[in-house]
Amino acid sequence: MNQNNYVLIMAGGVGSRFWPVSRSSYPKQFLDVLGTGKSLIQNTFERFKKIVPVENIFILTNENYFDLVKDQLPELTDNQIIGEPIMRNTAPCIAYGCYKIKKINPKAKVVVAPSDHLILDTENFIDIINQSLQIAEEKDCLITLGIKPSRPDTGYGYIQYENTTIAKNLFKVKTFTEKPSLEIAQSFLASGDFLWNSGIFIWSVEAIIKALDKYLPDMSEIFREGQMAYNSDAEKDFIQIAFQRCTNISIDYGIMEKAENVYVMPADFGWSDLGTWASVYDLADKDYVGNAVINPEKVVMYNSSNCMVNVPKDKLVILNGLHDFIVVEANNTLMICPKSEEQHVKQVVADVKHKFGTEYI
Repeated sequence: MNQNNYVLIMAGGVGSRFWPVSRSSYPKQFLDVLGTGKSLIQNTFERFKKIVPVENIFILTNENYFDLVKDQLPELTDNQIIGEPIMRNTAPCIAYGCYKIKKINPKAKVVVAPSDHLILDTENFIDIINQSLQIAEEKDCLITLGIKPSRPDTGYGYIQYENTTIAKNLFKVKTFTEKPSLEIAQSFLASGDFLWNSGIFIWSVEAIIKALDKYLPDMSEIFREGQMAYNSDAEKDFIQIAFQRCTNISIDYGIMEKAENVYVMPADFGWSDLGTWASVYDLADKDYVGNAVINPEKVVMYNSSNCMVNVPKDKLVILNGLHDFIVVEANNTLMICPKSEEQHVKQVVADVKHKFGTEYI
C-alpha cells in the first residue's frame, strides 16, 4: 500500500431521516441499517482498509460521538478520531482534516468519503479509488466520483461534465445542480452528460489547501494557524476556538462549484447514499409480495405488500392490510407512514422536538 495515501471518513451527521431508529445520541452511521451484522461506518472502514494502511484512516465526527467511534472501530488510535466541537457543515471539517494530515505527511493524497453509504461492488470501488489517487499524485486537480444514474431521482445532486479530459475516464466538471425537480432530472438523464453526485472526493493536500487559500481564504487561515497544535495535546483547545470562527458552508458550495480544476470520474460500483427508508427498502431482501423486513423473526404479515418494516427483534408485530407503508420502531417510538410521505420525516422530527422536547430525538 502507498504510505502517502490517506482517508477521511465523514461521520458527524445525525441521520434524522432515519428517525426513530437513528437518534441524535446514536445516529445512522453507527447502525446496522441493512441487517448485515455490521454498522455502516464499520463497513466503510473495512472497505478502506483494503486501500490504505489502517494508521492512515481518520474519522471526522462530532466530538459527542468519539466513544461510539472508538467502540465500533477499536483499531483506531485516539488521534485518528477527529472530533468537531460544533456542526459547521463539510468545508470546515474537511479543511481541518486535511491540514492535520498535511502536518503528518505534506505529500499526502486524501480520499474524503461519507461513512453511511452503501457500496455493493467493492472490487470495482477499490480500483476506481486507486486510479483516482494515482491521478491526484500526478495532476493538480480536485476529483469527485460521479455515479451513472439509473433513474431520474430527485433526491440526489447532479454533476454535468464536459468532454475535456486530463486522464483516462476523468472529465472536467461543467456544473453542479442540487436536488432537481422530476422534470429537470428527466432532462438530465436524456442529455447523457449528467451523473449523480456521490460526495466522494480525491485530491492531494497541496491541491485542496491551494483551493482553500483561493476560495475560502479566511477559513484556510484559521486552520493554518493550528499547524503547531495538530497531532499534539494542544490540538483540542485550538479546535474549540477555531470552529467557532468558521462559517457554516459545504465543501461543494465553498470549493467544488467554484474551482477551475474540478474533474469527475464516472463510476458504477453499486452505490446508494442510503438517505431514506425508501432507499433501504430498494436494497433490502423482500418476500414474494414485496415486503422488506429487517428483523423478521417475530413479524407476521397478513394481506400486506411492499412495506418497509424495521422493529425490535424481541417484539411480536402483527400487520394486516398495509400496502406501501413504512413501519419502524425504536427508542420507545413507533412511526407508521406511507412510503410516499417519507420526505416529511424531518418535519415530523421537528414537530416531536417542539411538542415533547429532546426525549424522543
